[in-house]
This record gives sequence, C-alpha cells and structure tokens, in this order.
Amino acid sequence: MLLRVLGSAAGGGSPQWNCGCPVCAAVRSGAAPARTQSSVAVSADGRRWFLVNASPDVRAQIEASPALRPRGDRATPLEAVLLTDAELDHTLGLLLLREARGVRVHATPAVHETLCEGSGILRTLERYCPVEWRAVVPGAEFPLVDGLSCRAFDVPTTKRDRFGTSVAEGRVVGYRLTDARSGGTLVYLPGVQALTTALRAEIAGSACLLVDGTCWHDDELGRLGLGARTSRAMGHLPVGGPDGSLAQLPSLGVRRTVFVHMNNTNPILLPDTPERRLVEDHGMEVAMDGLEVEV
Repeated sequence: MLLRVLGSAAGGGSPQWNCGCPVCAAVRSGAAPARTQSSVAVSADGRRWFLVNASPDVRAQIEASPALRPRGDRATPLEAVLLTDAELDHTLGLLLLREARGVRVHATPAVHETLCEGSGILRTLERYCPVEWRAVVPGAEFPLVDGLSCRAFDVPTTKRDRFGTSVAEGRVVGYRLTDARSGGTLVYLPGVQALTTALRAEIAGSACLLVDGTCWHDDELGRLGLGARTSRAMGHLPVGGPDGSLAQLPSLGVRRTVFVHMNNTNPILLPDTPERRLVEDHGMEVAMDGLEVEV
C-alpha cells in the first residue's frame, strides 16, 4: 500500500491568507515551508489511486504528484474520493473535479446528507457530472480495489454542526486501510476530539498512523489573540499537554506516527521550536506535503 500526503495543513493552509501569526510570518519569510490543506491519496499498486478528502487545493496537489496526473486524453488514475467528514476544507475540492466523466464518493449517510441538503456541494457537482454515492457504514469492511480494503470507524464529536445534520452517527470518521498482501494496516485520522477506548482499539498495533495535529495548545488561538475557541471545541485533541495526543499515543504500539492537519498557528510547523523537538524526541513525525509512506 502506498500513501502520499497531498496536503498537511488544516483549513486555510499555511500561511493562512488573513493571518500574521509567527508561523505564517515565518512561512512568508522563507524560514518554513508552505503547506496546502489536508488530504492524502492511497493506492495498492501505484496505478489506481483514491483520494481521502478533497481539499480546495486539490488541483495544485494533483499537479504536484506525477502519479495522479492524467495518462493521455482525459483518463485519470483517480478512482474515487473517500470523505472523513463534510467540512469545507475536506469537500470543496469536489467541485474542482467537475470536469471528470463522473465522481464516485464514499461517505457516511450523515456526510452525504450534509453535502446534499446542507452545504449543497454534491447537488452542485451533480449539475456538471454524474456523482455516484457509496454509503460508508462505520465498522463494515469494504474493498477499494484488489489488494486494498478499508473500514471506517466513527469518531465521536461535540463540534457544532453548522448544517444541522439529522443523522448523529458518522458525522466524523477515520479510516483503517489494510493491504491484503502484507496484512499491513494504516489509519488515517485527521480529526479527533478525544482518544476514546473504541478509538484506541482502532489505532492499536497499526503499522502507520496519520493523526490530527491541529493545535499544540488547547487554548492556542486565545494565546495568540486570534479567537476564543479552544482546540477541543473545534473538534481536535491538542498535541501537547499531559492529556494531549503526544502523551497518549505511545502506549498504542503504532510503528510509525505522523501528525497531519496542522493549523497555521501550531509551533510544530516550525523546524526549530521546542514543540517540534518534543514530537521528534517521541519518535514521531510532522507531515510535509509530498510525504510518501509505504506499508
């Protein structure tokens, strides 16, 4: 199984267009790399690829990834899009795929309802090309392609539902991907509010975990004078602190842990901060756009 990190930042990217925080200033000065908005692509064989989330930066991300580019005429190696939620930074890119002959979308009923009746993204996309929805049922394994299977798992959240989805389960999911030949497993979890017992069981023993790294501090925005909402209120467990993900994850026996979906305010985006050194001292990584993982 192959995975490529297309975008490693949270919504707005890094730098964010309207932000002058220390990280954004460092990126603009050239002291730190820019990052696009969160998405990955996975493949069993390097020929047929699946997007997990479609960020607003999807066109640039495809162009930056030779394996995802078209192969003559308009034949594309992109088979489908799997969605972890209905957030705009994970779904607006669907509209940029409107020139396709058709788009297959794997999503839970809750996410599908939001994209049809709430944000209207799928209803809009259907005006341009055929859209095939395949319902994702948390806990049910399904094949993506020969040699690669997938199981979604529910990620409980109390984050405000902007569009009033009537279906409670499946607003946010993670994906556990399994390579049939090697038996290796990879977990993609870009949004998690708390590491519950059930979530720990999904993560435990996986070969690789790509996990929510949105904020370092729970009150990160407040510390910078950028807002009052905490990381947890936005649906994201902070990385740092005695009960943050950095303290909890080592007990789960994951061989390789990579933080993704970092907010533009997170100091781990800078290469020379104490927070970044703490992550590396724990044997974990901070994703870059273009990072490639093989399981």
